[in-house]
Amino acid sequence: MKPASLSVDAAEVEALFDSIPDVLFFIKDREGRYTHVNATMLRRLGLRSRREIIGKRASEVYPSGLGATYGLQDRQVLEGAVIDNLLELHLFSDQEPGWCLTCKRPLQVDGQVAGLIGISRDLASREGVAADYLSLREALVHMNRHYAGNVRIHDLLAITGFSESKLERTFHKVFQLTPLQLLTRIRIQAAMHRLHGPGSIADIAQACGFSDQSAFTRRFVALAGMTPREYRALRQG
Repeated sequence: MKPASLSVDAAEVEALFDSIPDVLFFIKDREGRYTHVNATMLRRLGLRSRREIIGKRASEVYPSGLGATYGLQDRQVLEGAVIDNLLELHLFSDQEPGWCLTCKRPLQVDGQVAGLIGISRDLASREGVAADYLSLREALVHMNRHYAGNVRIHDLLAITGFSESKLERTFHKVFQLTPLQLLTRIRIQAAMHRLHGPGSIADIAQACGFSDQSAFTRRFVALAGMTPREYRALRQG
């Protein structure tokens, strides 16, 4: 038996996500402009009405570093890429950064990519990890403030009061990453922001805590799927 055709109204999906406060939801058109957003996104940005964001791109809504990174993600998804559970920083309603898991997918109409749909879920709200996330919050603040230098496991142990084995277990439970892996992601994300500017790749590598440019490039390729130079060219293209 042939399944019935189903037509979904995007506005109804938008209304559904309005009822989920820990999930940011959006749909964008082929040019990366917002067509639908939920109430969580408005609250995060300090906006009162959807009219203030509909028709705009991420670069027009978010601070320059975040907006440019989100815009580049959009371009990749509109070319057919799928982003699943990407750990990234978002702005929360108090304008403080917080960690989210982001998913983005292309939207197809008649076999052609007509836009994209995405969600970002607050990491602290994931079932079973809220308390563990809070126990790591000060350690995360320390890592974000000092990623350019030598972030030591000893410092994280002192901040959390954990044993080394408990620290590793808790990081893996919350982030599915070790502390060192998370630190590398923080450094790469900082480098992505800096690559929107004019600094040399070698200087950016050093400013983000990498001992040499080759090590930086290897880590960047592993996480971003392209070299820093390719990322910069795509951003400027």
